[in-house]
Amino acid sequence: MPALFHLDRSAPATLQRQVREQLVSSILGGFLPTDKPLPSCRNLAKNLNVSRNTVVLVYDSLVADGYLISRERHGYFVNPHFQAEPASPASPGSTARPGASLDWTSRLKSRPGQQPNASLSHNWQHYRYPFVYSQLDNSLFPVQHWRRCWRDAVSVQAIRDWGSDRYDSDDPMLIEQLQKRILPSRGIQANNDEILITVGSQQALYLLAQLLLDDQSCFGIEDPGYPSAAHIARLFGARVQSLAVDEQGLVVDDRLSGCDAIYLTPSHQCPTTVTLPLVRRQALLEQAEQHDFLLIEDDYEMEMNFDSHPTPALKSLDDKGRVLYVGSLSKTLAPGLRMGFLVAPAPVIQEARNLRQLMLRHPPLNNQRAVALFLSLGYHDTLMRKLAREFEQRARCLAEALQQHLPDCQVSSIGGSSCWLTLPPGLDGAALKRLAAEQDLLIISGDSYHIGEGLPTNTLKLGFSAIPLERIEPGIRLLAELKNKLKNRLSHP
Repeated sequence: MPALFHLDRSAPATLQRQVREQLVSSILGGFLPTDKPLPSCRNLAKNLNVSRNTVVLVYDSLVADGYLISRERHGYFVNPHFQAEPASPASPGSTARPGASLDWTSRLKSRPGQQPNASLSHNWQHYRYPFVYSQLDNSLFPVQHWRRCWRDAVSVQAIRDWGSDRYDSDDPMLIEQLQKRILPSRGIQANNDEILITVGSQQALYLLAQLLLDDQSCFGIEDPGYPSAAHIARLFGARVQSLAVDEQGLVVDDRLSGCDAIYLTPSHQCPTTVTLPLVRRQALLEQAEQHDFLLIEDDYEMEMNFDSHPTPALKSLDDKGRVLYVGSLSKTLAPGLRMGFLVAPAPVIQEARNLRQLMLRHPPLNNQRAVALFLSLGYHDTLMRKLAREFEQRARCLAEALQQHLPDCQVSSIGGSSCWLTLPPGLDGAALKRLAAEQDLLIISGDSYHIGEGLPTNTLKLGFSAIPLERIEPGIRLLAELKNKLKNRLSHP
């Protein structure tokens, strides 16, 4: 039996946990007989080179959970109830797989396909120079504070609060914390019935699209912009209208008038990071009222701002109820947490809640409570101050490195946790990205953010939230070398 076990002593999981997981896997997989005893604690510990106490604790825990049966003076046996059923043998000569004969292309009424994600790279931590976006340097995460909140979230009283199915509401403590600590910093006031917790901002966008769009709708989106918003709109049959962006963000002109709803990122335009000025915001609200369209404001980097005088949210200027506000805590806590929220008039929130109930009832309430505690104890405010200092330092380092090593490139803006870089004419950002990946350098090409046709491809988005400060300058120096190498290839094919 010990041959079934492979303990990794460099893994983060303890040896005790690894032994337990291996045993459970062997039991459920049917690899251990039920009529023969398992090796004694002493023998198994010797074979695995672990302490006898480790094996004793594992065996006792598996007995308590019903996986094993302890028989006095005979040892430990696998509980027959957990023995896997043998697979039914296939008919002689049969090689067909279940469902292989069905024509799924004709049965699927909706085919979203695999949508590209500009900033997605599951193995970004393996790169020496990860200029990725939407990821956070693990060293910045307040592990101890977060663990304390999780412990408090599973206290007896907390479990009584979130243990039941609250399908028609969210954690009241989290709603209160959003009202007191998050929304006021963006100039927004909202009642309880005007806030909905979502599984990240992505779910908020999906809910709004399903409620507001159909095959008769025109959905406007900044271009370059956030492609997933366009993909969601098209999924519901809407026509997507590409809207121009300049050095101040969304261009407010007559092209907006034909839209039923417009998706925009005014605080830090995605991907160029520029901020929509107050004059344009007011003009946009006036046009929305004049031409009767809605505005979906995605304030995805609402808390990532090292500007001492940040511009209030577009929602804070709206007195007509036309701005639907989407926020996210994932960018500051952890992208994998998927904690977002929607602020909108009560009738919209009620229907979004009804729709959410049909999808997943509500985001896990234990997660909601942990985040609420993190906010209420002031840990989030502390984290924001830390990130502001760190990102300001990294942004300054990045700006200096770009000026030193890439003087022939244009930096349109550095804001939030990234910057938008325009390469010299003739260079392709996607080609440079592929070349950089071969040299342990991870960047994002600007074409990943194109919604329509005809936009220049000589652009890059460089994130600095995941890369350590000391690697920014060497990384940009390497990028400059690769840029020159690509330029020489084009000059001497």
